[in-house]
Amino acid sequence: MVFSSNVFLFLFLPIFLGLYYLSGQRYRNLLLLVASYVFYAWWRVDFLALFAAVTLWNYWIGLKVGAAGVRTKPAQRWLLLGVGVDLCILGYFKYANFGVDSINAMMTSVGLEPFILTHVLLPIGISFYIFESISYIIDVYRGDTPATRNLIDFAAFVAIFPHLIAGPVLRFRDLADQFNNRTHTLDKFSEGCTRFMQGFIKKVFIADTLAVVADHCFALQNPTTGDAWLGALAYTAQLYFDFSGYSDMAIGLGLMMGFRFMENFKQPYISQSITEFWRRWHISLSTWLRDYLYITLGGNRGGTLTTYRNLFLTMLLGGLWHGANITYIVWGAWHGMWLAIEKALGLNTNSRTFNPIRWALTFLLVVMGWVIFRSENLHVAGRMYGAMFSFGDWQLSELNQASITGLQVATLVVAYVTLAFFGLRDFYMNRPADKAASKATPDLGVQADGPANAVAGTIKAVPGDNPGSIHQPGYTVGVEAQVQPAYWVADWPRYAMRALILLLFVASILKLSAQSFSPFLYFQF
Repeated sequence: MVFSSNVFLFLFLPIFLGLYYLSGQRYRNLLLLVASYVFYAWWRVDFLALFAAVTLWNYWIGLKVGAAGVRTKPAQRWLLLGVGVDLCILGYFKYANFGVDSINAMMTSVGLEPFILTHVLLPIGISFYIFESISYIIDVYRGDTPATRNLIDFAAFVAIFPHLIAGPVLRFRDLADQFNNRTHTLDKFSEGCTRFMQGFIKKVFIADTLAVVADHCFALQNPTTGDAWLGALAYTAQLYFDFSGYSDMAIGLGLMMGFRFMENFKQPYISQSITEFWRRWHISLSTWLRDYLYITLGGNRGGTLTTYRNLFLTMLLGGLWHGANITYIVWGAWHGMWLAIEKALGLNTNSRTFNPIRWALTFLLVVMGWVIFRSENLHVAGRMYGAMFSFGDWQLSELNQASITGLQVATLVVAYVTLAFFGLRDFYMNRPADKAASKATPDLGVQADGPANAVAGTIKAVPGDNPGSIHQPGYTVGVEAQVQPAYWVADWPRYAMRALILLLFVASILKLSAQSFSPFLYFQF
């Protein structure tokens, strides 16, 4: 089941929310767990057993680690056992096919018989729930959170359906208090509905439209320079609107249930360095890699060369996390290389001024990375790069001219105008010198990512929140994240923008009903 489906919108979600608000506070976490298992089992019932087994395993390991004491040798042994089993499960289901195919290619090249392995099906969302489980037992080991004895709360944390399939990558230490102490208000629910609709529009109206353009361009056997650049730019926008749209919907659903999830995107395409890009793109994953992989490898504690090595290895493994394909490994290495280079050059990655040249170079590097990320293999990537930088024929091929419509091209233009507007708005509102002035700027209640004034690691308060209750481990609440006025005393632009969102949401539902099923891109990871 996916958010952008009629079954979810008109059957699952209304029934769940009705039961959720009719039930008492003490039963809501159990109801959330059951609903999340139904949501997951809608895909395949048999893999629900694996999901539950991973949950029980990490719950038990967490208790063992907690009982052994913070950072003790016995706790370390339990931790290594828990993480080892988790990684073995992830490795088998995600990389067995890739590993056997790679070995068979080498064996057949020297005349040996290949191995025979039944194709291993990848359980949906396994990368996310394995990473969240690992972060929990590591946090227990480090003393960042106590081991929970409440199996229902822990299982609900792992399974909570808004983020189950494609993130954000949540941490138990940040949500533990919310399972027992979260507020439910009409204002918060309204904010969640708006955020959900915003993400739905991004997915159905923009991402799905651009997907057709990108697919056509990457499938061409002899793309022109125009074809290649059109495909690269279309996929760059498609991936952002698809994935950030899912994150918006997940955050919105969380608000409907009283939860506050961390922001996952913060205008990444306005970045002026690759380092800044990773502070803005898939924030929940980049901070996970920093806290549980980069720091574990030694971070910047072992000298200059060790720091560069750790940056490179972190991104290399981050690329491998995305999928069992050499293209993801190369993509991770590409970003790791540039992170190390920027570190070596000592670039200022928190510039207070917008430098168009630095932005253009950064955006070019990001787009080049997305080409290898999107390509099925290195041959396709080489074909696209060759066409992009041959600077030959800028006309579209006859196949593209016949298949790509003016509406699709117009959608691409609208997508980049939207990115530019909200990106520059975010940049100038969040410069250190301008933050005080930005408080007086009306918040229209809609942004290309999350709230315009939110910063990475900040939870945006919404009407109905108690300012004293939004402090959580791992987050800070700045002046820009204070509780906003109630909607009925807000200015008219908020009402107008939400009315527009509602109209576009209805139009998106009609469009969804008329098109074929289109899953979120990050489902494959």
